[in-house]
Amino acid sequence: MTPMRWIVGLAALLAIAVSVWQLESERRGIVIAPVPGTGATPATVYRLRDAPPAPVVIVSHGFAGSRQLMQAWSLTLARAGYAAVAFDYEGHGRNPVPMSGDLDSPEGTALLLMAETRRVTDAALARPWADGRVAILGHSMGSYIAIREARDDARIAATIGIAAANDSITATEPSNLLMINGEWESRLATDPLEALQLADPSAQLGDTVGDPATGTGRRALLAPDVEHIGVIWSPTALRETRAWLDATFGRTSGGPVVEIGGWIALLLVGIVALAWPLARMRGQTEAPRPAPLPRRRFLIVALLPAVAVPLILAPFETRFLPVLVADYLAVHFALYGAMVLALLAWWGEVRWAGWREIGRILALAALVALYTIGVFGFAMDRYVTSFWPIPIRGLIIAAMVVGAVPYMLSDALMVEGGRAPVWRSLVSRGAFLVSLGIATALDFHRLFFLLLILPIILIFYLLFGTMGGWIGRATNRPAGVGLGLGLFLAWALGVTFPMFQAV
Repeated sequence: MTPMRWIVGLAALLAIAVSVWQLESERRGIVIAPVPGTGATPATVYRLRDAPPAPVVIVSHGFAGSRQLMQAWSLTLARAGYAAVAFDYEGHGRNPVPMSGDLDSPEGTALLLMAETRRVTDAALARPWADGRVAILGHSMGSYIAIREARDDARIAATIGIAAANDSITATEPSNLLMINGEWESRLATDPLEALQLADPSAQLGDTVGDPATGTGRRALLAPDVEHIGVIWSPTALRETRAWLDATFGRTSGGPVVEIGGWIALLLVGIVALAWPLARMRGQTEAPRPAPLPRRRFLIVALLPAVAVPLILAPFETRFLPVLVADYLAVHFALYGAMVLALLAWWGEVRWAGWREIGRILALAALVALYTIGVFGFAMDRYVTSFWPIPIRGLIIAAMVVGAVPYMLSDALMVEGGRAPVWRSLVSRGAFLVSLGIATALDFHRLFFLLLILPIILIFYLLFGTMGGWIGRATNRPAGVGLGLGLFLAWALGVTFPMFQAV
């Protein structure tokens, strides 16, 4: 291994160690424990150890989120002396109950999630660490539920909407409303001001209308330099929320807020970067590089499935999993991968390698899956969002494997394990994203949620496609890389897709 790889490896290990130290330090002195009495809903309280009873703040996540995703809020509020109670909505995280109802109706699924929020609130207020006062905070979808629930539950003294839409808001309801959206929000950037001006048409962002101490407060602002997801870790949003709750409950909190977004990013980048030197730990595999697929054939293999697969699947019903659009995506993955592999085999690009080589390929796939699911997945589950599956999600992961593995195998062969020119990688992977876009356009109502998956797959290509290229070039076994990353992709999608069961 070259000196540069040793340097990168040591730097990656240092980044991992420092970020884990910082992330764990934010938990010191904080009790993180289950909240009993919430039924099937997993709920966790964050509070200072040996603190007296305090106001409860219900923390609700957004669509495809979890309790872990809201840890910056829960830890900040706990350090400020509040009892922050975060929970997994139905269909999310480790909640075994799928979402249900009518997603298109404000009176459908929303009412069920509101009832779930009420159960969590009741259970939290019954605990000895609660002093009887309560506020609610929600991000994105959770903000919509929080605002509606606060209007119906007179016990809720303050509501904080993060990345919230101006829905279900009036000049006076809910009481003590703080709205914070990201400055870089494209669709929701104007909603906080519109909500504030319902109470005072002359008010501007950053103004406070009314008095939080009397329940008449209104405030709205944009957190700088963040968008819909980044606002979750915005120090400005955290400080404003803490100050708003203090004004509501007549408390005073000081000290820094929990700034973990940068440390999370450093940790995940360190884990990915560590794969570069690890890929060459045993030295580079010396093997002749097969002749690349001629350009005309490459374009046919890359583009034909992109158009054919959504057209072939359009007439068929693909709902067989209790998860939004995951079943369609699994089928799309499988057919796409099968078509690419069939075309490659037709032109002699897929060959039998012999049992010994197959064993080496499978061993490499196992190592790639172990590193991505085990190491990267552990970091995700502890610091970012739920990544370890409950039993029902094991079945979903198994179904995703059937599609994701052949697709990622075909992807690895198309980019020649990272050896192909950049333009070939862009064309091959871009064609797949376009294919999902075509599928959505053909059945927008049913497959709308595929649009939410596109950024996730793009990030997957950027992070793990790069990692796969490092390993593929070092081992000259693109098939092993593709199989391993296919298992990881199936796992990642299987644990993050919201479960939904129509009733």
